[in-house]
Amino acid sequence: MGSNKNPILTTNDPNTTDKKSNPKLTLLPLIALIFYEVSGGPFGVEDSVRSGGGALLSLLGFLIFPLFWSIPEALVTAELATSFPKNGGYVIWISSAFGPFWGFQQGFWKWFSGVMDNALYPVLFLDYLKHSVPVFDQLYARVPVLIGLTVLLTYLNYRGLHIVGTSAVVLACFSLLPFVVMGIVSIPKIQPKRWVSVDFKKVEWRGYFNSMFWNLNYWDKASTLAGEVEDPSRTFPKALYGAVILVVCSYLIPLLAGTGSLDSDYRDWTDGYFAEVGMLIGGSWLKWWIQVASAMSNLGLFEAEMSSDAFQLLGMSEMGMLPSVFASRSKFGTPTISILCSATGVIFLSWMSFQEILELLNFLYAIGMLFEFAAFIKLRLKKPDLHRPYKVPLKTFSATLLCVPPAFLLILVMCLASARTFLVTGVVLFVGCILYPALMLMKIKKWAHFISDDDDDVNSTACDVEDHESLNMHARDEAGVGLLYESSSSKAKNVSQT
Repeated sequence: MGSNKNPILTTNDPNTTDKKSNPKLTLLPLIALIFYEVSGGPFGVEDSVRSGGGALLSLLGFLIFPLFWSIPEALVTAELATSFPKNGGYVIWISSAFGPFWGFQQGFWKWFSGVMDNALYPVLFLDYLKHSVPVFDQLYARVPVLIGLTVLLTYLNYRGLHIVGTSAVVLACFSLLPFVVMGIVSIPKIQPKRWVSVDFKKVEWRGYFNSMFWNLNYWDKASTLAGEVEDPSRTFPKALYGAVILVVCSYLIPLLAGTGSLDSDYRDWTDGYFAEVGMLIGGSWLKWWIQVASAMSNLGLFEAEMSSDAFQLLGMSEMGMLPSVFASRSKFGTPTISILCSATGVIFLSWMSFQEILELLNFLYAIGMLFEFAAFIKLRLKKPDLHRPYKVPLKTFSATLLCVPPAFLLILVMCLASARTFLVTGVVLFVGCILYPALMLMKIKKWAHFISDDDDDVNSTACDVEDHESLNMHARDEAGVGLLYESSSSKAKNVSQT
C-alpha cells in the first residue's frame, strides 16, 4: 500500500497507464532480445577451438548441439510461454507444476545467476576497448566508467522495453555485419581441410562443454517478458525459431571463415581472437570494426539480461512472492524498483571475472532447466486440457523423449563442475530455501505489503485482460491460477468474467 502512494511510481492498474506510451514488443525486437539473451554474436566462442584441440570439434559442436539442446529448449519454452503469457515466465511454470515454493526457488536461482552474468558485460566492454584506449586498464579511470556505463544502460531500461528492443535490433545488425564481410572476404583463402584438424590428446573436455553450453543456453530467459509481447501465442514461437537460426549462423560463419582461411595454431584461439582474425583476413580496418562491434555487443547483452531479470521480479511480485513494491511501474511501464535492484547487484558484482563465475552460472542454469523440463512433462500429464496456443507437435511420450538428450547434457555439465562450484551452489540453494519462508512470514505478519486478494487492483498485473483472449481462456481452464496469485477460487471467477 505504501508503494501505491508513491508519487513517482504508478500502480499496476492498467487504467492508470497510458497504453500508447507502453507499446508491446513485436517480432523483430523480440528476436533481437532472444538473440542477446542467448548469444550476442561470436564473441567468446574462440575458446571452443582451443579447448576442442582444433577446428573440428568446435564446428561439429555448433552444428550438433543446437539439435539436441537449443531446439528442444526453444520448443519447450514456446509451449510454456504461450500457455502462461504473463511476466514471470518459468517461475509461473514451476509454480503451476510443483507449487509456489519451488517456483520461488527457480526465480531466485535464475535472478541470481542473471545478475552475476550481467555484471560481466560492462567489464568486457572496457576489456575490448583497453587494447586501443590503454587508460581503461587503470583503476582510476575504470571504476567511474563502469559505474557510469551501468547507470546509463539502466536508464535505457527504465525508459521502456520497446526502446530496449529497438536498440537490440540496431546493435545486432552492427555487431554481426563485420562477420558477414569477413566471411565474404575469406572465401578465396579457405582450405576445407583445415576444418577437420583436431588433436584429441589436447582436448579439454570441461572447458569445451562449458563453452558450448554457455554459448547455446538461456532460450527460456525471454519468457519473463511474455506479458509485454504483442500476441504472444503467435509472436513467441516465430521469434524463437528466428533466433535459433540467427544464433547458429552467427557462430558458424565466423568460425568457418577464420579456421578455414588461416593456418593459425589452435592454441591462439582465446577470447578476443576474432579481432586478430579480422586483421589477418581483411586488414586493420576489419580488426577495428570487430573490436567496436564486440564492445557494442556487450551493451546489447546487458540490456536484454537486465530487462528479463527486472520483469521476472515484477512477475514474482504480482504472484505474491515478493513485496508489491517490485511490481510498481514507472510512467514508461517499466518496473522501477526491480530494475534498481538488479542494477545494484550488477555494480556490487562487477569485480568478478568471467572465469570465476562461468561454471557457477552453468551449474545454476542446469538445475533450473531440469526443473523446467520436469514441469513441461508434468503439465502435459497433470493438465492435458490446459489451453496451449502453441503446442510441441508431439504426443506426451515423444515429448518426454525430446527432453532426454538436453537433460543428459545438463547432468554432464554438472558432473564436470569443480568442488568449489558445488560448494558455492550449495550456499545459494540454502539461501533460497531460507528466503522463501522468511518472505512468507513477512506477508503473514504484514511487515511489508504484498499483492493479495484484498487488493482492488491485484489481478490487473502487466497486461490488460481484454487484450489477451488467450489469457482469459487459460484462466477459465486453469482453476489452479489461484495458486499462482494466491487468490480464492471465487476471485478467479470474477476476474475471468471481466
